[in-house]
Amino acid sequence: MNPELKAEFDKLIQGNDVVLFMKGNADFPMCGFSARVAQILNHMGTKYVDINVLENDAIREGIKEYSNWPTIPQLYVKGEFIGGCDIISEMFEAGELQEMLEGSSAA
Repeated sequence: MNPELKAEFDKLIQGNDVVLFMKGNADFPMCGFSARVAQILNHMGTKYVDINVLENDAIREGIKEYSNWPTIPQLYVKGEFIGGCDIISEMFEAGELQEMLEGSSAA
């Protein structure tokens, strides 16, 4: 992986409590999976940084390599990769996502 891009990801993910790499943005998701995760976060009132991977191929491909996860969206909470749409949906339905976000500046 490009060291500059890795450093950029590190800074972004470590510097923000909640980061969502998605297709589109929170106001205008460009795929159903990204829309679902954004909808969950918005429903919970979570403050998060949304990164539109469609604006930059290096970011779109780089984040997959960074996380070793093949799909978008990707959610990071407190510096930790949490997962994609299915995992986030399951965690939300089980109440686990709410617990994870409690006490962060995102809640």
